[in-house]
Amino acid sequence: MAPAADPNSTGSTGGGATRDQASVKVPAKEPKKKDEKKDEDLSEEDLALKQQLELYVERAQDSNTGLQKAALESMRQEIRTATSSMTSVPKPLKFLRPHYGTLQAHYEKMADSDLKKLLADILSVLALTMSPEGERASLKYRLLGSEGDIGSWGHEYVRNLAGEISQEYSKQQTEEALIDDLMVLVGQIVAFHMKHNAEPEAVDLLMEVEDLDLLVEHVDNANYKRTCLYLTSSAKYLPGPDDMLVLDVAYAIYMKFEEFPRALQIALYLDNMQYVKQVFTSCNDLQKKQQFCFILARHGITFELDNEMCPEDEEREALQEIVNNTKLNEGYLTLARDIEVMEPKSPEDIYKAHLLDGRSSGGGSVDSARQNLAATFVNAFVNAGFGRDKLMTVPSEASSGGSSTSWLFKNKDHGKASAAASLGMILLWDVDSGLAQFDKYFHSTDTHVIAGTLLGVGIVNCGTKNDCDPALALLADYIDKEDSYIRIGAIMGLGLAYAGSQNEQIRSKLTPILGDAKVSLDVIAFTAISLGLVYVGSCNEEVAQAIIFALMDRSESELGEPLIRLLSLGLGLLYLGKQEKVEATAEVSKTFNEKIRKHCDMTLLSCAYAGTGNVLKVQHFLGQCAQHLEKGETYQGPAVLGIAMVAMAEELGLEMAIRSLEHLLQYGEQNIRRAVPLALSLLCISNPKVNVMDTLSRLSHDADTEVAMAAIISLGLIGAGTNNARIAGMLRNLSSYYYKDASLLFCVRIAQGLVHLGKGLLTLAPYHSERFLLSPTALAGLVTLLHACLDMKALILGKYHYVLYFLVLAMQPRMLMTVDENLKPLSVPVRVGQAVDVVGQAGRPKTITGFQTHSTPVLLSAGDRAELATEKYVPLSPILEGFVILKENPEFRED
Repeated sequence: MAPAADPNSTGSTGGGATRDQASVKVPAKEPKKKDEKKDEDLSEEDLALKQQLELYVERAQDSNTGLQKAALESMRQEIRTATSSMTSVPKPLKFLRPHYGTLQAHYEKMADSDLKKLLADILSVLALTMSPEGERASLKYRLLGSEGDIGSWGHEYVRNLAGEISQEYSKQQTEEALIDDLMVLVGQIVAFHMKHNAEPEAVDLLMEVEDLDLLVEHVDNANYKRTCLYLTSSAKYLPGPDDMLVLDVAYAIYMKFEEFPRALQIALYLDNMQYVKQVFTSCNDLQKKQQFCFILARHGITFELDNEMCPEDEEREALQEIVNNTKLNEGYLTLARDIEVMEPKSPEDIYKAHLLDGRSSGGGSVDSARQNLAATFVNAFVNAGFGRDKLMTVPSEASSGGSSTSWLFKNKDHGKASAAASLGMILLWDVDSGLAQFDKYFHSTDTHVIAGTLLGVGIVNCGTKNDCDPALALLADYIDKEDSYIRIGAIMGLGLAYAGSQNEQIRSKLTPILGDAKVSLDVIAFTAISLGLVYVGSCNEEVAQAIIFALMDRSESELGEPLIRLLSLGLGLLYLGKQEKVEATAEVSKTFNEKIRKHCDMTLLSCAYAGTGNVLKVQHFLGQCAQHLEKGETYQGPAVLGIAMVAMAEELGLEMAIRSLEHLLQYGEQNIRRAVPLALSLLCISNPKVNVMDTLSRLSHDADTEVAMAAIISLGLIGAGTNNARIAGMLRNLSSYYYKDASLLFCVRIAQGLVHLGKGLLTLAPYHSERFLLSPTALAGLVTLLHACLDMKALILGKYHYVLYFLVLAMQPRMLMTVDENLKPLSVPVRVGQAVDVVGQAGRPKTITGFQTHSTPVLLSAGDRAELATEKYVPLSPILEGFVILKENPEFRED
């Protein structure tokens, strides 16, 4: 030990020299005076502790190894047992700070031994408060120290180490150095965090060192739910492909603990059908499988069960029925009976004209066919799915000719098409009795009536599937008829009935139309949209090519038509939410005619990144909107909608997008201002936020009629199905304000119908399962309508008003329906309140606030969450929305 002790003896070996040396090291200006002052302030205990520690520091440098060891052990003991509060440094660390340099210098001189490792451990802890930033001394000494348990040094130390590891990792990645020793430490830290309820910190560290798979070993029954909640919530804010990796890990954890419904939701979020299949094959409980089927049906995807997923034929057929959504109509009507709103409503009940002062009610100057058309839509929206109304399904004894046809003929020309189709809306989801009621119209001689009937058949089948494919059987023969109205009715009907099904038969029937030079532009536009809906988000190359060729074949004059935007939208829908998979098609679109090149590019990008929350894309769209253009450029409209489509993914981005859109209103050109209300409506669909309501109310009196129309329709969309009294009042006032302007009054009526959608039982929000999953078909329907609204005068106020029926794709009952094991309705008490975000919070915080207790079935508004108020039953799905199967709790004992 002589050489080690030798450099210490600057003057004489022993305490005095070292103490002097230590005080020189302290970066104080006047060491003596300050020390004296400090000593006076200290209490007796602290003073004793300080002298004790200083003695240990001297002894640690003694030449006698026994003394050294005893001193280091005691020092370690002092540090470990000291408790720290949030605001102050532990006392031993505070008193040892002046000696950090001394101990460091001594460490360098020691020979390798266990003692040296022990000192390294202590230095590592001291470095917590002492080492300059960026040196990562704590980590350095930790790696040189002994292999012991790091948790014993306290939580703060472990957190500091984790921070230093992530810096060191990124440095070593750039230098491509070995990181094995780091990873051993990471394993220890993660284990410590997971034991001490700090799951988010463990996840963050593993994300930094890109090794999330480690997590699966460390989670246990007590903490897997919190861990996965943090993973799924943070996925929305991560750049790709990291977000997918994080969700993969969450899926693996849920599967490990057999939390199948949650695993299924992640599988649907990832759009990974292999995972969906795995959930079915891993679970043997039939009732749980039924619950999975309800989740699939709500998400609106077409899914075929096979022998692996359910070996029993009878069971499989029963499950397939649930996936096909055949139970939806029955459940919806049960809800309506429970809330006592079965009584049909007439448009007059909605307009409430008697509440207004005289002038508007005598609307003699208004074109009555336009008014009747508005009433048709209001009637269809309000009585959607109830199977009865006061215009179309009236029993025929009133007059010998049947009075339902008489309403049909109160509409002119193409108005009859919408009137006939409105019957489909009233009989929504009720395929069996619905198709029977359409029979009489198929024999009509009026082409418009037949066109509307075909569309109505599509609407009835929307969102449900049937083994015998009635829609295809009925509509297929009409696709190639001469009359373009009939063709559009049949084509749009197929698009609605088979949205998202990727049905090959439909592709083979519709793609030839796109290449046919004799077909009119409107037929081609609706064919493109229908193909886009049937193959939504599938990236199908054949369909994409057919639409691209159709776009290239259009003449100069056709490229200026408003309908051309539906062609590029049909192409965009194929890539809905599929991010970079759109790139090849986007490159091709750059070769299009310059009239539509930019427009097509914006539409493709906005669809591909819809619902991803990708900040860079939002910036890109904002950049496009900042350009001040010559007249006649249409591409800024889709760019504004793009901002909303991308930012609707999560609440923070949504709030920021609303603020950005406010700026566009102030500085944007007219064509941007026309799109802003529509973008706002997509961000708050069926969720009337007060600030957005006020903005739209202001815009509804805008000098530019196009802006006013868009704002009025948007008021209807944000209040859709909420019966919001404030919006209803605004619209009533607008109806008297615009009583002389037929077009604006028409928009007000449509908005009034939307606010009372399904008498307040339906929602248009494409997000479900506590705003986690985005239904692709629902979003496709909304986006199609909004793109049509970018040119209100030509489409909705022209002869294509039936594009309003695309909303049927997004209509869903906003209900919680609890059923027993035989799928019969079962009424139980539930608490419904505002959902609270509990990600990463300690303990078991309450997930809802301000709740009321109701008995099911109940309505859920935007941002509401429900939980069972009884211990008697156990829900088979952790998210109480839509249909939830309840199982009796075997451990329940009545008091």
